[in-house]
Formats: sequence, C-alpha cells, structure tokens
Amino acid sequence: MDHTTFSKLLKMITPMIEKQNTCMREPISSAQRLSWTLRYLATGVNFKELKFITAIAPQTIGKIIIETCKAITTALKDNIKIPASEKEWKIISDEFESKWNFNHCLGAIDGKHNLEIIKPQQSGSYFFNYKHTFSIVLMAIANANYEFIMVDIGANGRVSDGGVFSNTLFYKYFQEKKLKIPESDYLPGISDKLPYVFVADDVFPLSNNLMKPYPHRNLSKKKNVYSIIDCRELEE
Repeated sequence: MDHTTFSKLLKMITPMIEKQNTCMREPISSAQRLSWTLRYLATGVNFKELKFITAIAPQTIGKIIIETCKAITTALKDNIKIPASEKEWKIISDEFESKWNFNHCLGAIDGKHNLEIIKPQQSGSYFFNYKHTFSIVLMAIANANYEFIMVDIGANGRVSDGGVFSNTLFYKYFQEKKLKIPESDYLPGISDKLPYVFVADDVFPLSNNLMKPYPHRNLSKKKNVYSIIDCRELEE
C-alpha cells in the first residue's frame, strides 16, 4: 500500500479508532493501529510475533486489530456494490467483452476455503474443510477488473462452494429475479437471443443466468477450449 492510499484510509477510520489522552499516558496513535493491522493482514504473522515489533502485549494487539478491522469494514463497505439497474450490469458486461472477449458476462463467482481459523471449542468437524484444515469461506463475485461486486464471509469450511453460494442473500435475489439482470439479447452473427450470465466452476448449479464449464469427460476440442479459457481464466 502506498503512502497516499494509507493516508486516505487513515483519514476515513481515525474517528472510529482514535483514543483520548489520559493523565496516565498517551494513547497508541491511529496511524500505528492501522499500520500494525495492515502488517498482520498482509503477512499473517501472529500476535506474539507482532509483540516484538510493536512492544505491545499480544492481548492488546488482538483488541487493536479487531477494532481496526471493524472500522475498515465500516469505512469501505460501500465500495463493494451490486449493480442496481440493467444499465449498470451492462457496463460490467461491456468490460468483460472488451477485456476478456466474453459477451454477456456479468461476473465471475468463486469461493475461497483458505481463511484458516483455530478450531472453535466443541465445534467437532463443523469447520473442517476438504483441504484438511479448519476454515471459514469467502464467497465473492468479481467484475472484469478483478473488483468485488459481492462478498459473503463466514460460512463454515465443510460446506462446498455451491452450498455456500446457495445460502447467500445474493442467490436469494438471483432466484427471485430481483437483481435487475438484463433480458436476453442478440449478439452479432447470432440468430437467437442469448442470456446474460455469471461464470463459475463446475460445483455451482447451472441455470439460465449462471454458466459453468462442460463436464470434464468426452469433450470436443471446442468444448475443452471453452471450459479452460472462458470460465477458469475469468475466475482466476
């Protein structure tokens, strides 16, 4: 993160994390709180390791990081915005067409199971995932510029990506046709109208507005190229 971005973020969250001076001692500055939090998020070091960098007790560091993360979430949550009209969806579609050569695409969907956690007490295998670690799941939809337009975090790691997606508020609106997705339209050289779609991998449910790769068996060359390039590269 460059200095300009850091300063901008600091200005946004300072009212939420700034502490008052007391007669006993001066508080830890907002800049230090943000710096330590970003270091923790970027490197994955634990609180004990941060103790040697900050000269602050691990318990205090933990409280600072949790508080600062909540402030960052509050300050930036409006930057992740699902399009509210057909016009906004078509802007995303046009970017996928120009940057990825994929027409009528509205977003790439995928989940990440690598948000590892310490196993909560008395949770059994509730958070145990297929990678043999304990985790929560990040489910997201990205536009053509790798920017999130939807994020859902917190499902337990044992649930598949398709299961996590089907339990999101986004999917509820998707099923109830409340997302204002554009109606099917013609493409140059195509005689039939084609729907606008999200792309995902093969664990997600195929539907009129959700496209997934062909099954990985007995594929023709064209189908194999479609599965490898058009879907998977967009998700990555």
